[in-house]
Amino acid sequence: MPARHCALPPGLTTLSREFTVAEGRFAPGHLGELTQVIPFDLVDALLDETRCVQRRLRDLPSRVGVYFLLAMCLFPEVGYRLVWSKLTAALTGGRLTVPEPTAKALRDLRRRVGAEPMRRLFEVLAGPLARPMTHGVRFGPFRMVSFDGCSSIKLPDSERNAEWFGPGSRGGYPMLELMTLVETGTRALIGAVFGPTSDGETAYARQLLHHLGPDMLVLWDKGFDANAFLAAVADTGAKFLGRLRANRRTPVLARLAHGSYLSVIGTVPVRVVEAQITVTCEDGTSFTASYRLVTTLTDARRYPAETLVALYHQRWERESAYYALRHTIMEGRILRSGDPVGVEQEMWALLALYQALRTVMVEAAESRPGTDPDRCGFTITIQSARDLVVQAAGIIRPAGVTTGIAGVIGNRILAGLLPPSRPRISTRKVRSPVSRYAERQDDGRPSASSPVTSLDVAILDPEPDLPTVSHDDRYTPLADRRRGQVVDLLHADPDRHWHTRDLARHLGNITLGTMYRQLDRWAAQGLISKTGPGTYASPRTPSKPLPPAQIRY
Repeated sequence: MPARHCALPPGLTTLSREFTVAEGRFAPGHLGELTQVIPFDLVDALLDETRCVQRRLRDLPSRVGVYFLLAMCLFPEVGYRLVWSKLTAALTGGRLTVPEPTAKALRDLRRRVGAEPMRRLFEVLAGPLARPMTHGVRFGPFRMVSFDGCSSIKLPDSERNAEWFGPGSRGGYPMLELMTLVETGTRALIGAVFGPTSDGETAYARQLLHHLGPDMLVLWDKGFDANAFLAAVADTGAKFLGRLRANRRTPVLARLAHGSYLSVIGTVPVRVVEAQITVTCEDGTSFTASYRLVTTLTDARRYPAETLVALYHQRWERESAYYALRHTIMEGRILRSGDPVGVEQEMWALLALYQALRTVMVEAAESRPGTDPDRCGFTITIQSARDLVVQAAGIIRPAGVTTGIAGVIGNRILAGLLPPSRPRISTRKVRSPVSRYAERQDDGRPSASSPVTSLDVAILDPEPDLPTVSHDDRYTPLADRRRGQVVDLLHADPDRHWHTRDLARHLGNITLGTMYRQLDRWAAQGLISKTGPGTYASPRTPSKPLPPAQIRY
């Protein structure tokens, strides 16, 4: 677009600039400098592949709709019309004729584009971003990746959302379960899947196993400690390092150096490391915690136990990915869409935008050798991207530049690199009434984030009364295993009235909403007794199951 000039009173200086946009009706279809990551030809190809190209040239072409959806996620605090004004702010007043659609026209544009092009866009962008020599992403020959779920993304409380995703707990908003496989060193999304919270984390994670390969080391928390899941991961050829549940009893097959031992879980040969960690904080406070890790890295000489305990801390890096999604991009807001199809479209757009931002951050770090991607600020990245959308700047890659993102965003990231991160710790607390971490945990950790001054790791010997064989429960349905665990727990303390939240915390791999539904079902079947609102206990006398017509599902 040519430079624009205007007459000004004497004593003032006229500044002008040139910028390039698409022709005609396609001009509002851009994302500032992020358009270099999501170029026009890619969007056109995906629209053609999914058969979502407009049949006639409209004022709002389908390509413009894709960029509008991404901008909608980039500016979550404003409505459709204001999002459109961000995209067209630099285009008005010149020779271009920019349409001024109504909010209804923009909603219709969303429906016309649909969810499939956004899903395909994310799949094209998703994947590891680090090069072999990128700092902090590998452990020996393995690329470190991590599974984890997020069930705190809120949806509008519409009838259609509640019907599909389930009603919110205690009258709150319906929630969506998001499961991702993340490259921990860069927080890049390798794969993602989402849906109702009732399906459980491991069920969603199994849908992402095809992304794993022999060059990966998978990190996870104790919520993924299930025989079937461990066996499925091992079948991909990937190695894993995860935490075991407190009630897991692993047999000791052979003791190794430094206290670890060989064992088996189901049919998977593993190595178990039990450690006691003492943390001393800057204010002089200290606390002790125990960890029991399981891994398929069975060579104790090549992978010492202390090294694996220190490595497991890398799993927490992926938490910043969800923080960036929920808080830095969405700013804690609920999604816009009042129906499941719109939710699906919006989620794929949000994930594609996140991956585009991470792409810029990683390339900026790699342009300065030795820079850890951890030091790249996500807030700087997203605010710079927002500025360039409004300015319509950097849409086309500079002539002669064929690789990399050499632009304003990368330079701002490098100019504002964060200092190297220091070890710090605090108790886990989430500002959500439905979270198990809504209240401060009595675990000895400081209530506020405190720097760690010393860390002492002691590898423990296995317990003397561990079993000699491992029970293989891969073919037992998860609901049946969970029901047996709950019944045994209630029978062990028949005088206690368990609250649903306490049972969910004890099991560790279930959302509060799913726990409520399953407990009500088992109470209706007579397996347990409902003693009050949300409280359950063991029946005083064994009761017969109710006839099928009286069972509530």
